[in-house]
Amino acid sequence: MIFQESETVELKEVIVDDIKKEIIAFANCNGGKLYVGVRDDGTVAGLEDPDNAALQISNMVRDTIKPDITMFLHYETIYENEKKIVVVDIQRGTDRPYYIAKKGMRPEGVYVRQGDSSVPATDAAIRRMIKETDGDHFEAMRSLNQNLTFYATTEEFQLRNVEFGSQQMRSLKLIDSDGLYTNLALLLSDQCVHSIKAAVFQGKDQTIFKDRREFSGSLMKQMHEVYDFIDFRNQTRATVEKLLRVDVRDYPEIAIREALLNLLVHREYSFSASALISLYKDRIEFVSIGGLMPEIELEDILAGISICRNPDLANIFYRLQLIEAYGTGISKIMKAYEGTNTRPRIETTKNTFKIILPNVNINSGSTITSIPAKEEAPVFILNDNPALSSQEKRILEYARNYNQITKNNAASLLEVSASTATRLINGLLKQNLLVRHGKARNTYYTAKQ
Repeated sequence: MIFQESETVELKEVIVDDIKKEIIAFANCNGGKLYVGVRDDGTVAGLEDPDNAALQISNMVRDTIKPDITMFLHYETIYENEKKIVVVDIQRGTDRPYYIAKKGMRPEGVYVRQGDSSVPATDAAIRRMIKETDGDHFEAMRSLNQNLTFYATTEEFQLRNVEFGSQQMRSLKLIDSDGLYTNLALLLSDQCVHSIKAAVFQGKDQTIFKDRREFSGSLMKQMHEVYDFIDFRNQTRATVEKLLRVDVRDYPEIAIREALLNLLVHREYSFSASALISLYKDRIEFVSIGGLMPEIELEDILAGISICRNPDLANIFYRLQLIEAYGTGISKIMKAYEGTNTRPRIETTKNTFKIILPNVNINSGSTITSIPAKEEAPVFILNDNPALSSQEKRILEYARNYNQITKNNAASLLEVSASTATRLINGLLKQNLLVRHGKARNTYYTAKQ
């Protein structure tokens, strides 16, 4: 037999660590044969103990390669020039891409065959293999990143008294049959790569920016932070009807909640672009990536019919009682505006879905006294306590103006990180100037009287 390396043949004189790269490359491509005991030039060196060599390779494969590839390998000892060599026959695997467990599903861990060499796969090649193996359904495809943590999601499950262990992660389809994290897990993980960009504009167009933020991390974290960002700017206005004062917020809270949940649950996550939320003087626009599903029209959406793009993600939101049932969100938004002089609008393009919530206090025709947001907040000057920093004073001012403050309120008010806001609040707690109420995500603080 003549031995020569090619796209389907690899020669190794002895067992080395790089053997696993060759096996991965063959399994990710069209298969091939690995000859151990043969030099690069094709001459036969032979092995003294071929059975032990085969066992070493088998253990290496089992311990260092994911997913399980053992069923696609066949070991054989043959004689060539009166010397023993081991032949490892590697078939093309069905759970590609295969990768080095310690490296993960990244180019440095995934290899493919290129000519007579095994080389790192590109990100595009890895995604293509995942798509060929798992199909086009984004949620069920294996996550490229397998080093995931779930602190924010675990906290949300605990807050709602729902179990979130390894068994639940499998039943909720965060972990697939091979024990690997899916893209659904990526969305709920602290490493989620998808974000929401929010911007506040001074008027009715995008001429002048007042504020902008980008929210990242777990969808659970984004959900709370984005809602707080909007809620902080949702002014309450007081109207007088006969002898009664009636407080009306610019945007019905239920409408904001449902529009935000719609953006999170129905977004097309196979696109990398950020979802967008724009706050204008007269409206809020929620722009979700991904247009209508092919089987549905806008009239169907307005009639309460829904085909969910991400059913497994929707199921998790349903389990957490964040949504009640598919297709009810839009009707809740419309109902929230009953009795007002304006109605929400929905606009769609091929790749976007936009919900526009109008400001009910614009053009209401009533005499309105505004309870302003942070930019116009009435000021309590705390000169009676010179030991306080300017940031601490602003936190207390806000707590007194609006009767309470949260960590996210403080972060937005001061334009600082959540950790800095927490540090400042803790300092005020130690000085007995703030009082803590609630637990976990329901925690808020009031100024001590």
